[in-house]
Amino acid sequence: MSAAPAEDQVRQWESEQAHLRQQLVEDDTEAWQQNPDFSGLQRVGGVDLSFIKGDDVNACAQLVVLSYPDMELLYEDSQMVTLTAPYIAGFLAFRETPYLLEALQRLKKNQPELLPQVVFVDGNGLFHYREFGLACHLGVLSGLPCVGVAKNLLQVQGVYKSEEHQSQIAALQKGGDSFPLTAASGKVLGKALRSSDKSVKPVYVSVGHKISLDTAVRLTHSCCRYRVPEPIRQADCRSREYLRKHFPAADT
Repeated sequence: MSAAPAEDQVRQWESEQAHLRQQLVEDDTEAWQQNPDFSGLQRVGGVDLSFIKGDDVNACAQLVVLSYPDMELLYEDSQMVTLTAPYIAGFLAFRETPYLLEALQRLKKNQPELLPQVVFVDGNGLFHYREFGLACHLGVLSGLPCVGVAKNLLQVQGVYKSEEHQSQIAALQKGGDSFPLTAASGKVLGKALRSSDKSVKPVYVSVGHKISLDTAVRLTHSCCRYRVPEPIRQADCRSREYLRKHFPAADT
């Protein structure tokens, strides 16, 4: 297991996040984002890393591209990778982004016609300690619109699992209902979304890059057959299946 980074390494990461943060675009940039039915959107991507239980260094980096709106598989890339950076809260991007970016670059080189028009990331975007999570990092470096979708609430910037938060969740009546995640500063960093009628537990959506929050929430809902949007769900399922196939003795 990698040693914890020195304080100067963390400061360097903070500096790099701040530099990349200046390039972040929090607005809609594509014509399809303006359309009520997302007309013109044909390919949605999903990325995820899955680990063998008990091994936090070797992982399967997964990219899938699905058709929109049918959610049929167009492309998949499963790659075993060895992570070199440790997990430090707030710096997940430095651990995972290089391998997810490589997958997108392989696709762009080999089958550019299948490059996704938007990428769903299993993690946070603006809803982050310094408003620059994994989805933002991948978005800025890839240049692609990205949406961060987290399954668990990151308690950050004054947003907590309080009684008020729980009552707001209980008030979400149907799939598509949402409420803002408002920082102590008053800035809305994301939204809690009831992603389907069948699931009462929300997901947490935030801007990654080149998309507005309202569009990101609406698009996430439109890609959900279950609780988790299909691009992320498929990436997770396929990466775990890859590990089971190639490491049958391991518990994934």
